Amino acid sequence: MKNTALITGASNGIGLELAKVHASKGGDLVLVARNKSKLDELKTELEKQFKVSVYTIDKDLSVTNAAQEIYDETNKQNIQVDYLINNAGFGDFGMFVETDWNKELQMINLNITTLTHFTKLYLHDMVSRRSGKIMNVASTAAFQSGPTMAVYCATKAYVLSFTEALSNELRDKGITVTALCPGATETGFQVAGGMEESELFKGKKLPTAIEVAEYGYTSMIKGKSVAIHGIMNYIMANSIRFIPRSMVLKVSRKLLDKA
Repeated sequence: MKNTALITGASNGIGLELAKVHASKGGDLVLVARNKSKLDELKTELEKQFKVSVYTIDKDLSVTNAAQEIYDETNKQNIQVDYLINNAGFGDFGMFVETDWNKELQMINLNITTLTHFTKLYLHDMVSRRSGKIMNVASTAAFQSGPTMAVYCATKAYVLSFTEALSNELRDKGITVTALCPGATETGFQVAGGMEESELFKGKKLPTAIEVAEYGYTSMIKGKSVAIHGIMNYIMANSIRFIPRSMVLKVSRKLLDKA
């Protein structure tokens, strides 16, 4: 039986690679992003290469009720969503007192509100069927505060906490919930967030979006609650609990400061 995955932020980066991984397994797709032309190109590519069915929805997920509108559309098309992958998100870089509030509001709406609403809507159906998988893309930024990325790190901390709680709540209902926590990755994220000159990215050989997507997808299938990509990321994320918070803040600030 084919499993249908709904993937947000599917037009580039990790979301695009997740779509390819799922299609390579023979699964059908609902792909959501703002860029209609990129979605249509990806639909053509995946349907031709993997002989799967791909339904695309171009939507700005930072606006109110976007998740409800997409849920209603998939119901109208009689599409059963078996895997929900909340991948869409973005960050911003700069001192909070100087950053743009409207951009931060969009970030909160996308990274938190829409992700939570999607989960609420599709989870009801999964519980009724007693089957389904959800993956929420968080970040290693979820494990500590981030001076110069205060709002972004806070949104990802929410995603991690929310996902872990749901994983526990649903453990006896046939549903798994996974938080994928990549570190710095070679995607368009750093450019969109104005971070290409930060110590975290500049001059570093980063894992590719393909590597992160394959790891995340495998972790979701296995039902892992928290999946931290990369051994060094795993060590750093778990060692933070043993280090004074003031020291963690200093290290975090150094990594995020512009070179």
